[in-house]
Amino acid sequence: MDRLIYTAYSGMTGSTVRQRVIASNMANAQTIGFRAEMLTTTPMTLKGPSLEARAMTDGEVRGASMAQGSLIETGNPLDVSLTGDTMLSLQAEDGSEVYSRRGDLAISAGGVLQNGDGRPVIGEGGPITVPLGSRVTISADGGVSVANPENPAQPPQLVGRIKIASTTGSRIEKGLDGLFRVSGGGVLPQDEEAKLAVGSLEQSNVDPTRILVEMVEAQRLFDIRTKVVGQAKEIDESSASLMRIS
Repeated sequence: MDRLIYTAYSGMTGSTVRQRVIASNMANAQTIGFRAEMLTTTPMTLKGPSLEARAMTDGEVRGASMAQGSLIETGNPLDVSLTGDTMLSLQAEDGSEVYSRRGDLAISAGGVLQNGDGRPVIGEGGPITVPLGSRVTISADGGVSVANPENPAQPPQLVGRIKIASTTGSRIEKGLDGLFRVSGGGVLPQDEEAKLAVGSLEQSNVDPTRILVEMVEAQRLFDIRTKVVGQAKEIDESSASLMRIS
């Protein structure tokens, strides 16, 4: 009887984790460049003479769906979107290089080019900075140029080039902060052939209809496993009653 309850409890724990992942995806269905999180489950078997039949599942978010999200035209010269197996290179709080598909860029109060999450955009020599008050434009190859609004006759000056990283052949993991990192450390190589679509943004690749279906399925599965615990209790009570009759 203990094995039945243990199995049901393990399933309930897994269903709870799955519901959290579904809730996170649903909450980010409108987040620019968001990648739907995917739950990875691993069996955790207890070792011992009488415990081999008891196993739990350890569920963690280690990956995400890399399917292309829909593109929308914004007309904003600082909005960029990517296609294929590429990502924007950003700087994390600890100074390491991280990656994202969120391309709603802006200039901070200190002149740093950053994305919608407030992460500095990395170029060939580190975070890209521009003179305050200048007119900033981004080219398809990632070049960031600035022009002086007070001197329109002067041609724009190139101040940096956005590092467009290639994920092909590399294993990346999604962290709790929504940013991607190379598994085991390191950085992704730059894709010299990649192009940016300037003036457009990539939407979240979460399918709201599918997420709603998954939420209903997860809730029903949790209810079924809850009933198994109740049935195990009834069976245990019936067995104890028979023993008393003996």
